[in-house]
Amino acid sequence: MKHGSPTPRVSVIVPTYNRGWILKDAIESVLAQTFQGIELIVVDDGSTDNTPEILRGYENLISLPQANRGVSAARNRGIAHAKGSLIAFLDSDDLWQPDKLAVQIEFFEKNPAVAICQTQEIWIRNGHRINPKNRHLKASGDFFERSLALCLVSPSAVMMRRQLFDEVGFFDENLPACEDYDLWLRIGARMPISLIDAPLVVKRGGHADQLSAGKGLDKYRIRSLKNLIDSNVLSGRQKRAAIQMLDEKCSIYANGCRKRGKTEEMAFYHRLAEMYR
Repeated sequence: MKHGSPTPRVSVIVPTYNRGWILKDAIESVLAQTFQGIELIVVDDGSTDNTPEILRGYENLISLPQANRGVSAARNRGIAHAKGSLIAFLDSDDLWQPDKLAVQIEFFEKNPAVAICQTQEIWIRNGHRINPKNRHLKASGDFFERSLALCLVSPSAVMMRRQLFDEVGFFDENLPACEDYDLWLRIGARMPISLIDAPLVVKRGGHADQLSAGKGLDKYRIRSLKNLIDSNVLSGRQKRAAIQMLDEKCSIYANGCRKRGKTEEMAFYHRLAEMYR
C-alpha cells in the first residue's frame, strides 16, 4: 500500500464483480479524498472481464482476488484484511464526494460514543438525477422498526468502528442479496445509527447487474427476519414488530408463489409465518 499512512485510520473496502466498465470511477473517487490516512482494499469477486487489468494499473491500493463467492464474502474478506480502526464501504458502481471521509471522521471525533454513521446521497438512475420517495428518506437514531420494511442504510454511505463487527458479526454469506438489510437490522436492534445530513455519496442505479434490482428479494428479507427473531437480541417491542413484518412479507411472498403455481413454496411460507403467531 502506497496510498495513505503506514497505519491507516480508515480502511475503505470496495467489493466488485465484472464492473470494469465503471470501477475506475469508484476507485478514483476514493483516491481523491481530502483525508489521506486511508487504505483502499478492492476485493475482486472472481471477475471475468477486464477488472484484473484495471486493478493492476494502480499501485496505491490493495487488490484481493478471490473465486466468485458473492458480495458478502467479498466485503468480509476486506474487513478481515483491514488495518484501520474505522471501516467504510463503497459499492463499485457508486462515487464519493471528495470530503466524504473527512466529514465522517470529524463526526466520530466529536461523537466518541457513536459506533456507526451514514451520509445522505445523490441518486442517479440511468444517468438522470432522481429524488428518493418518502419511504426511502433516511432517519437518524433509533429507526429499527421503520427499517424492517426496507433497507434505509446504504453501504456506500456508511462508516463504522471496526470493533462493531466483533459485537454484531459480519455480513451473512448465506444471503445472496439483502445482506446489507440484514447487517443494518442487527446493528439497529442494538444501537442508534447516526445520519450526517449532507449528500456525500453519488448512488448510481438502473443498470442490469444491480443486486437490489433483482426479483424475489423478500425471500432473503424473510430469512434475515427469521434469523433476527431467533437470535434473542431483540427487545419485546422489537420482536413484536419483527414478527409482524415477517408475517406480512410471508403473506405477500406466498401470494406471489400461488400466482406462479408454486404451491409447495407457498405452503412453506404460510407455515413459517404461523410458527411465530
